[in-house]
This record gives sequence, C-alpha cells and structure tokens, in this order.
Amino acid sequence: MNLEQMFQQYKEQSIQGRYITLENIEPLLQQLNSNNQVSVIGKSVLEKPIYKYQIGVGETRIFLWSQMHGNESTTTKALFDFLNLLNSDSELANQLLSTFTFCCIPILNPDGATLYTRENANKIDLNRDSQNLTQPESRVLRETFESFEPHYCFNLHDQRTIFGVGSTGKPATLSFLAPSYNEEREINDSRLKAINLIAGINDVLQQYIPGQVGRFDDSFNINCIGDTFQYLGVPTVLFEAGHFPNDYQREETRKYVFMALVSSFTILSENDIVSNGINKYLNISQNKVVFYDLMYKNIRINYDGIEKITNFAAQYKEELVDGQICFNAYISQIGDLENHFGHVEYDAEEALYKDDYDNFPKLNQKANFYLNNNMKFVNGLVKI
Repeated sequence: MNLEQMFQQYKEQSIQGRYITLENIEPLLQQLNSNNQVSVIGKSVLEKPIYKYQIGVGETRIFLWSQMHGNESTTTKALFDFLNLLNSDSELANQLLSTFTFCCIPILNPDGATLYTRENANKIDLNRDSQNLTQPESRVLRETFESFEPHYCFNLHDQRTIFGVGSTGKPATLSFLAPSYNEEREINDSRLKAINLIAGINDVLQQYIPGQVGRFDDSFNINCIGDTFQYLGVPTVLFEAGHFPNDYQREETRKYVFMALVSSFTILSENDIVSNGINKYLNISQNKVVFYDLMYKNIRINYDGIEKITNFAAQYKEELVDGQICFNAYISQIGDLENHFGHVEYDAEEALYKDDYDNFPKLNQKANFYLNNNMKFVNGLVKI
C-alpha cells in the first residue's frame, strides 16, 4: 500500500493552510453528501451549525472529531482527505466501509475556528468541560458519543512547535496518547486496545518520519474528553499534529495524519495487532518542550558600556489579521538556551546586536534587529 501516492490522490485541494472554518468545509460536506450522510447535530454558542458526517455499514463503530480547539485545523484537513478516500469506490474504501461505521465531526468548535482561538465563543476550553458540560458544543459531543456508542474514539488535535521527541533534537511531527482512565495511569483492556493501535501506527510512521513521533503526557484529568471516554470504557486515541521542518502551514504534517488514519483502520480491519504493544508504546519518546521557532547564538550586546556574548530565541505568535493567519516573531527567551533547539538556528559569531529601541533584546519585543549594522532581520529572518 503506497500511502504517499494515496495521499496525493485523495488530498482535498480546496482547503490549505491553518485557517479552516465552516465556510471552507460546508461546500465539501455538500459534495460528499451523496446519500444523506450529513446532518446538523447541534449549534454553537453563536448559533453556527455543528455537522456530523456518517458513512459505512460495518459493525465496528469509529467516532472521530476535530477542531475541538478552533485554531487546531491540521487534522480537519486530513479528515477530509480520508473522507475522499472513503468515497472513492476503491477496493480499500469498500473494505473499510464494510468493516466500519464512521461518525465524524469535522469542526466541533466553529466559533473558535472563525476567531482562530483555542476556546469557544464563551472563552471556555471544551477539552476541560467533559464533566460539567457547560457549553453547547460539549453537550453535542457527549450526546453524539452516547447515541453512536463507538467502539473506538479518535480525538484529533494540533500541538505547538515547541515540542520535540525527547531530547533528540527532532520535532514531534505527530504525537499520540492512549489517555489514562484513572489517577494511577493503570492499563485495562480498553486502554490496552488504544496502546496496541498506537504501537501499530508508529511502526508505519517510522518508515516516513523516523524519530519524529512522540508520546503525549498521560497525566489523568477527568475533565479532558479523552480521559473521560477512556474512563467510560471506550478505547480512545489522541492525535497531536505537530511541526515538520519548514512546514508552518502544516501541509506535510497533514499527510502524516492521513497516513496514520489509513493505517489505524487497516490495522483494525485486518486485526493486525502488534505484539509487545505496551513496550513498543512506552518506547516512543515522550514529548518534551525543547524547541523555539528561531534561535540566535553568540550575539554580542553592549549593555551600559559593557559588552557581553549571549543568546536569545524568538517564537511565532499566530495572529489572525484580515482573514489571514500571520506568523509574527517575538523574543521569548534570553540567555542560556542549553538543551534547547531552534527550528531555525543562526550563529552570529559575536556580531553586534542593534535594534531601533535600546540595542539589546527584550522579552516580547518584535524580532526586528540588525547584526553589525549590515545584516537586517525582519520578523526573525534575514532580509535579503
């Protein structure tokens, strides 16, 4: 099975980049609605529709939801790529549709998607509302879970560029978690199914992104939806779509999410469960906060007449401006950057730092500066 070729064949070309809203996916849902697969299952705080797409006739029920956090859209793109595959009438599609019934919520938090925020319109993180169910979007998710009665749940998210695979210096392009169901983080039959599945997915992904798959922290929090569903006895797999080098639009990462989805259901349909799943799962290096977007080393600064050599780092803030996501670089750390990495690193070789303010870097300042008067950095990058 050539997953690269499959992705190119089924990639939904009409949605690209980071800013994915209801306006982007509603035409796609209409196109895919060949047999009443689309329904509105609720409304958001701002009365926007929350859509469900259900397809397949198989006995094993799979529940997937994306953009619970409005600014986490990579898995939404990959989900539509996967839906294109399911609608292709290919041999694989027919196999999957006869084995599974898929229930998908492409955008659970449409208000947050429009605002490009983690929270919903009431500034509530839906992934901390699984017990109190104070928000309409949380109630829609829970009601769909209870009525659909899934055998597996797929909780689809993005994670920030700060995460690496342990201390390897490689970014966590994809991370996974079989959430805990109790404080002791014990492994029961339900959690073991999720663990074994992740181990199988990782075996596949290592062929494409070796060393770039991480394991998310499994601290128990019953207010998180994945922990709740695991607690309720349904094997739940958390996807975290992260950074691939030079891929801030997450188009490469999208491909690996698609591969992970296809691999998941191929493994389950063929009952190709890995042996020693627990050990393989625990051998996946845990996510670690080790990355900055931009790192500058050996910078010479003149501070009150005293020259010193230092380092600093900058991080992009994703800011919505006129319907576009802008990546604006701000200085986020100054001094010792030991045991950290930059997605872009620049060795200044003791060049003198200057800026239009006080001629030394300050936290939360825009990363616009000069080195030795002849090299200009704008938004963190050298301006040619």
